Amino acid sequence: MKTAVEQTPWPMAPDWAEALAPVMPRLQKIDTDLSARRAAGEQVLPAPEHLLRAFHLPLADVRVLILGQDPYPTPGHSIGLAFAVDESVTPLPRSLKNIFTEYCQDTGYPFPATGNLSAWAEQGVLLLNPILSVAAGDTGSHRKLGWQEFTTAAITALVARPTPLVSILWGRQAQGFEPLLGTTPVITSAHPSPLSARRGFFGSRPFTRANELLTGQGADPVDWRLPAPTDDHPDTGATLPLSG
Repeated sequence: MKTAVEQTPWPMAPDWAEALAPVMPRLQKIDTDLSARRAAGEQVLPAPEHLLRAFHLPLADVRVLILGQDPYPTPGHSIGLAFAVDESVTPLPRSLKNIFTEYCQDTGYPFPATGNLSAWAEQGVLLLNPILSVAAGDTGSHRKLGWQEFTTAAITALVARPTPLVSILWGRQAQGFEPLLGTTPVITSAHPSPLSARRGFFGSRPFTRANELLTGQGADPVDWRLPAPTDDHPDTGATLPLSG
């Protein structure tokens, strides 16, 4: 008999596929709905190959959970990781620029070359949007597809592991998931959106605080450093009027 991992038609790490096997029927229903929307002419973001990108790396390696909201609704921007954009995107979305401003202040590292946060994912940072798809140009348009059942199961699987974890929750929507986190150490602040960043996001030191909480649990700290600008990658500090 095939295992749940072998039966899974969507790309994800084997331990994620096993942990999420109970909610695969929900994923199948969402996939059917998205296919129908595409057939009707809707541009669904991100691209299919990026839809489950947050789950491409092993569940076992996750040390930090950062929750977003839903993907950027601008074609070519979202890459399946919360707050991240394709490295070709410039100027940056405003929320991401604010994240980088706090990153520089908190860590002392230079402003990153691009908005691609894949290096964080490779360090065990799960950049998870509770809603994993959106219609182009229509923020929040897929909130009723049932993604929350799937992503709630992912958060529950993370918390159930007997390994160190820190959660970073920016804004009220992300903080609504805090009851699922049990005794997991949580860092909360305002959202990095330009509408709220000056009301508690700036100065919140999420990156160094996360590392302090990890080392307090006996885990290695995250190397938060992102590639800095070079002659080939000029400073991307300019912004677009979009949120993450």
